[in-house]
Amino acid sequence: MLSYISYIFIGIYLVSLSYITFYCLFQFILFAKYQRFHANEDVSKRLLAKSTDPNLPFVTIQLPLYNELHVVERLIDNIAAFDYPKDKFEIHVLDDSTDNSIEIAAKKVQEYKDKGFNIEHIRRTDRSGFKAGALKEGMKYAKGDFIAIFDADFLPRKDFLLQTIPYFLADPKIGVVQTRWEHINQDYSLLTKLQSMQLNVHFTVEQKGRQQGGYLLQFNGTAGVWRRQAIDAAGGWESDTLTEDLDLSIRAQLAGYKIEFLEYVGSPAELPAEMNGLRSQQFRWMKGGAESARKLLNMVWKSNQTFMTKIQATSHLMSSGIFLWLLIASIISVPMIWGINIVGFNKHFFGVFLLGLFSVVLIYFVANNNANNIEDTAWGRIKFFLRFPVFLSLSMGVSFHNAIAVWEGYMGKKSPFVRTPKFNITANNDGFTKMQYFNGKLTYSHFMEIFLTLYFLFGLIMGIFYGETTFVVFHAMLAFGYGAISYYSLKHLRG
Repeated sequence: MLSYISYIFIGIYLVSLSYITFYCLFQFILFAKYQRFHANEDVSKRLLAKSTDPNLPFVTIQLPLYNELHVVERLIDNIAAFDYPKDKFEIHVLDDSTDNSIEIAAKKVQEYKDKGFNIEHIRRTDRSGFKAGALKEGMKYAKGDFIAIFDADFLPRKDFLLQTIPYFLADPKIGVVQTRWEHINQDYSLLTKLQSMQLNVHFTVEQKGRQQGGYLLQFNGTAGVWRRQAIDAAGGWESDTLTEDLDLSIRAQLAGYKIEFLEYVGSPAELPAEMNGLRSQQFRWMKGGAESARKLLNMVWKSNQTFMTKIQATSHLMSSGIFLWLLIASIISVPMIWGINIVGFNKHFFGVFLLGLFSVVLIYFVANNNANNIEDTAWGRIKFFLRFPVFLSLSMGVSFHNAIAVWEGYMGKKSPFVRTPKFNITANNDGFTKMQYFNGKLTYSHFMEIFLTLYFLFGLIMGIFYGETTFVVFHAMLAFGYGAISYYSLKHLRG
């Protein structure tokens, strides 16, 4: 009986690792495309020349807001400073707020109206559809043929429009121009440093790799510009997923438009500085990705895209599922301490999956090096390799929380759009615990992460006790990851 159970556990574990390994393989394909692009790149042609055309097109800039007390003034001031003819753009503050940030935004809008800016404070009677609903409503008032979108935590540079609009003028099939996110507070804490590592991979290897391979890219919800015709051709903004940006991106590309990713145009933004805000952001991204997969996969496979494009799009849409399979693999790995010996399984087989890990290390190193997130010194590179196991452990530590999000997304369970609070943290001595929007609430997920810390610590001790070292490193990283997530979550709840 025990041998049958052991075989079942091993089978599930191998299926889980196979999913993770295939995900790493597709990432490595993007990495190869990315490296080939840079190897053959003509540096002098990285960007089109900034537009000096006196007949620049009219642009609508949309700023979707919801209770952004700490950053709303900073955002509007930043956008109003754009180096673009004042009569060629309008600013629409799409304000769904319910707190005293409404008055702050209204006052700031009036200030710039008095200075001659074309700026409006647009409010809805209800918040239906959340951000997607606000953007959809905002389209009724937009006069521009091009729509630039910025979330409240972004600080785009003055020449943003002059850097991006020329691409639309050069190619009528470009529907979106997306810029790379930069991080104004990445050195604030270990938490922000590790977040920047992950985001730098997406905004180098993944986005540029997909572009180079001719695959489907993603508009990232902010720091980008849409051609209005592309939005209309795709059917407009829809609020049936929590990642309205990914959803519309895929539909627009299936409608025949392209996304141009500008790796060399950075848009600075603020990273979540406290764990529970990060958790809510991760939950929204992971669940929204699963919801988009549920909605769009059939559409992708019925399209006239190439087979490899469909495969890569499937990998992209299913990428959040890695947390579900990682959770399954990690939980089963503890009883397998005994199971693999009961059936006499050849443990060297697990070494095959180390190839996936090595590819991930390589991808993260190159991506962060190209994003200037690694000091160009021997010590800087050493610090990266010291920090990477911590990053990997904490990524494992959020797998329960993210797996629940993915499962809900696949099952079609709906939940509200939970915003990530911004605290205007730009310096290392800035704080957030006494600011408005600081949420201090325990959830069942917090308790489960504490339990899993103890569970994997038990697995680690049992492995050492019985001399079964196959999972010792894995369990040590899991125990550390869940422990660190629990520590930071409770610490930031207490303030």
